[in-house]
Amino acid sequence: MGLLDRLRDLVKKPNLPGLTVDTPGVEIVAEAFDPVEADSSVLARSPAWVAEVPAILRHHLKLPPEKVAEATAILAQDGWELREQRPDGGLTLAYALRVQTLDALHCAQERSRMAGLAQRLGGDSPGWDALQLPRGST
Repeated sequence: MGLLDRLRDLVKKPNLPGLTVDTPGVEIVAEAFDPVEADSSVLARSPAWVAEVPAILRHHLKLPPEKVAEATAILAQDGWELREQRPDGGLTLAYALRVQTLDALHCAQERSRMAGLAQRLGGDSPGWDALQLPRGST
């Protein structure tokens, strides 16, 4: 594989057939709700996570109800889908979902991005989890 082929592989979007945010039967394989724990540690301690297999990255967000539409529009620009779940005190608990291949760098970048977005909108981003199909079913 030449240098040009490697560069193409780095910049092309990964082909993630089969898994969608609505795929049934997925299971939580990693979760990060401690803000001081590194995402690399979260992934390293997970015996169920398979690095080479696409996952649903799901960020938990608490947003003011009047800001949910704005968050939806902002997140959609990068392929995230925001799903409202339920009221949680005066805020709305929602999930930002996207299918991707996970690695510690991208998890950390997205965690930071979600925290910034939630803070700008007057909410909070308590953490994320990742879901994959059980081993043997992919």
